[in-house]
Amino acid sequence: MSKGPGLFSDIGKIAKDVLNKDYTSDQKITFSSYSASGVALTSTAVKKSGFSTGDVAALYKHKNTLVNVKLDTESNISTTLTFTDILPSTKTIASFKLPDYNSGKLEVQYFHDHATLQTILALSQSPIIDVSATVGTPSIAFGAEAGYDTKSGNFTKYTAGISITKPDSSAAIIIGDKGDSIKASYVHNLDLLRKSAAVAEFTKKFSTNENIFTVGGSYAVDHLTQVKARLNNNGKLGALIQHEIIPKSLLTISGEIDTKALDKNPRFGLAIALKP
Repeated sequence: MSKGPGLFSDIGKIAKDVLNKDYTSDQKITFSSYSASGVALTSTAVKKSGFSTGDVAALYKHKNTLVNVKLDTESNISTTLTFTDILPSTKTIASFKLPDYNSGKLEVQYFHDHATLQTILALSQSPIIDVSATVGTPSIAFGAEAGYDTKSGNFTKYTAGISITKPDSSAAIIIGDKGDSIKASYVHNLDLLRKSAAVAEFTKKFSTNENIFTVGGSYAVDHLTQVKARLNNNGKLGALIQHEIIPKSLLTISGEIDTKALDKNPRFGLAIALKP
């Protein structure tokens, strides 16, 4: 869309992805394929806590419109319509889930070289409006978001943040939970392709005086294999290895143990994503 500062949700996202993305304690397999008409089909099966679920999704793109329909094993039908450039520099996303008629959402994103604006309207019996804005550049950005319940007349949330991004590092500070928490993160890239990185994150919740400090990182063993690890001050140690078994197909094995309670069973997860 533009070369601007990005959405408010992008603030702190780099550190969040390194510390949380691809970690799982479930067993998951995903298979993707493409039809001759250009429809992308994705089937997913998940086993979590002894229960199995699954879904089938179809993705179709026609000009500036993207249609995504998903049917799960609980007979829920989720539909997402994405329209780009209805207006210049905008993206409009409409989503709903059946039979939950109160699940509809309408989202509009506006991108500018020095600012972005995002508005989300939850189309329920008690409509909630979320608005976020970011100003700056790709190097430094300031942003804020707020949620408003039109029925009660109360703010459901308000958050503010700042991010600084350089070629070899990035840092972010987010004040959230209506001012009750603050999160600071720092990422240092270890290579030019940003495939290896070291991360430190600190979170403080003022109402409970709880402090969580997490360190972690990712390392590209080679162009097919990546390992990640994280450890926080509560003793939770996690690690994963991800390998591209064939082009575009990934095998991920992850685990987590509580180093302060070694008598507890460790948690393990396995994910396989197969693409043609």
